[in-house]
Amino acid sequence: MDEMNQEVSGMKEFSAGDIVTGKVVKIEDKQVLVDVGYKVEGIVPISELSSLHVEKASDAVSEGDELTLQVKKVEDDEIVLSKRAVDADKAWEDLEQKFESGETFEAEVKDVVKGGLVVDIGLRGFIPASLVETYYVEDFEDYKGKSLTLKVVELDREQNRVILSHRAVVEEEESAKKYDVLQSLEEGQVIEGTVQRLTDFGAFVNLGGIDGLVHISQLSHQHVEKASDVVEEGQKVKVKVLSVDRDNERISLSLKATQPGPWHDIKNKVHAGETLEGTVRRLVSFGAFVEVLPGVEGLVHISQISNRHIGTPDEVLEEGQQVEVKVLDVDEDAKRLSLSMKELQQDEQRQEIEQYEKEEDNSGFSLSDMIGDKLDKYKK
Repeated sequence: MDEMNQEVSGMKEFSAGDIVTGKVVKIEDKQVLVDVGYKVEGIVPISELSSLHVEKASDAVSEGDELTLQVKKVEDDEIVLSKRAVDADKAWEDLEQKFESGETFEAEVKDVVKGGLVVDIGLRGFIPASLVETYYVEDFEDYKGKSLTLKVVELDREQNRVILSHRAVVEEEESAKKYDVLQSLEEGQVIEGTVQRLTDFGAFVNLGGIDGLVHISQLSHQHVEKASDVVEEGQKVKVKVLSVDRDNERISLSLKATQPGPWHDIKNKVHAGETLEGTVRRLVSFGAFVEVLPGVEGLVHISQISNRHIGTPDEVLEEGQQVEVKVLDVDEDAKRLSLSMKELQQDEQRQEIEQYEKEEDNSGFSLSDMIGDKLDKYKK
C-alpha cells in the first residue's frame, strides 16, 4: 500500500547511503537546497559541498546545477545530502587507478598552505613544497589558481592521505628529453647551447635536455686562466661535439673548434720581411718558439738567434723574454712561421754602416779607404 501511495504521490523512497541526482533550486550562505523528488527539498550543508574549505555555498555550485549526491540522513520533514562524499568516492577510485598506472593529470592549485600546495581533485590533495619543482621555490603565492601536471606518489585511503608531485612529472619529462638529445648527438656536430654553469675546469653547456662539458682547454685557441674570462652563465654559444658517452651520459664539447683559429688568414696578418715583437714561449735544443700573435708561435732556429755562434738558445734567451724578430717565411697550411733575430742584428749593422758612409761622404773622408773590403761582407 505504501509503494502504491508513493507512486500515486510521485514521491521517492530514500535511505541513508543512497546515491541520488537533483537540481539546485536555491543557494543560501551555509547550505544549498536541491530538488531530488522527495516531499521536501534536500539540504546540502556547506561542509558537504567540497573536500576543501568553502566560504560561501555559491563558491562551489550555482542554481540549476545537476548534482550527484549521497543521502546522509532521512526524516519525514528533512533529507540531508552530500556532494563531498560522492566526489571523494569517485576521486579515490580514479586516483587508485592513476597511482597504479603512473598516469599524470592536471589540477588547479586551490590554496597555499604551510609546507606546500593544496589541490581539489574531488578530495584534498597535497603537494609538499619539496615536490613542487626540481629547484627551490621561495614564495608559492604565485601558484594559487595555477594548473599543474601532477602524479600520485602516495595514497592511503584509511588515513585520507593523498600526496601528489609536480616535480616527478618534470623529472620524467627531463629524463625523456635527455634520452632524445643523447640519441640525436653525433661526433662532429655543431649545435647551439646555453652556458649553464662555470667550474675551475671548464663550462657546462645545456643542449636542451642535457649538459655537456667544454673543458677549459677547449674554450679558446688562446691560453685560458678561468672559464669566466671567455663565457658567462646564460650565454648562447655554438659548440662542436667532440665525443658522446651514452652509457655514462657524458658529452665533450669544444667552443674553440667553432671559431676561426689563430692561424686563420695568417698571410694577411703576417708578411715575410716585416719586423714583429713577440714573447719567447719555449726554448728547445734547436731554437726558440716566439709568440708573435695570440696563439701564433714561430720558430727562431738556433742559427738565426745571434750573429755569434751559440751552443744552446738559453745562452741568449729565456722564456717570457720580449724580443724583436724578422719574419722569414709564412706557411699557413703547415701553421709554420720562420723567424730570425740575427737578420735584424745584421740589418741594424747595415744601417749603421750606411749612416757612417753618408757622414763620411759629407766630410770627404772615406771609411773604406781605411778598412777596405771588410765592409763588403755586411752589404751582401
